[in-house]
Amino acid sequence: MFRMIYVLAYMCVYLIYSIPTLQRVKRLGSDVPVEERDRIIHSLPKRWSRGIMKRTGSKVYLRGQHNIPQGPVLFVANHEGDFDIPVLLGHLQKPFGFISKIEVKKLPIIREWMTMISCIFIDRKNRRQAIRSIREGSVLLTEGHSLLIFPEGTRNKGGALNEFKTGGIRMAKEAGVPIVPVVIQGTAAMFESQSRGIKPCDIHVEILPPLSSNYVADSDVKGLSRELQGIIQASLDQLKRVS
Repeated sequence: MFRMIYVLAYMCVYLIYSIPTLQRVKRLGSDVPVEERDRIIHSLPKRWSRGIMKRTGSKVYLRGQHNIPQGPVLFVANHEGDFDIPVLLGHLQKPFGFISKIEVKKLPIIREWMTMISCIFIDRKNRRQAIRSIREGSVLLTEGHSLLIFPEGTRNKGGALNEFKTGGIRMAKEAGVPIVPVVIQGTAAMFESQSRGIKPCDIHVEILPPLSSNYVADSDVKGLSRELQGIIQASLDQLKRVS
């Protein structure tokens, strides 16, 4: 329990510390290229995320950075637990925004940082708003930003994968960008499987070869969803056998 309190205290103090930087990045001019702009804006959230994981006592092992192509991509990952985002935000080289439930918008400072790093807030109870959010994601990808989605829609807590939903995957097809499958294993054992607090664990992240933009454009969204789930499941099974 002490470790959990330590992590939460670090998160809160760092957020307050981040306010001057937040104000500076808000003033970035529109003449800054998208790639450079994202690199600058994501610098502090990346350090914050790495700091969070360091204080959990867990170690992150990542393979496959070379599989990330140049330009905007849609990262598609399985969703084990609450610490998936800080793991990936802190360790993937390419900056990305992600889809979050709309309730997070109530959190001060965090919501502003999430807006700055091109996150999308989605209300799953409001179908019309959810469709608008997907379109917003397509626009962000078209503008050159990368995004991450968890097509399961909710945490599997280290159990079997939930069926992949198609909405987020549709963004890549509409924007004409590659899809990069990402496998994460260990975050649920660190937190969701614990009755109290956080247990330090080894967390493994595997970045798999991308599906090209041409392949995505020529494929059916439902078929892509099934294919991505199969690819991630196969790699996850292999990771579990090794560990």
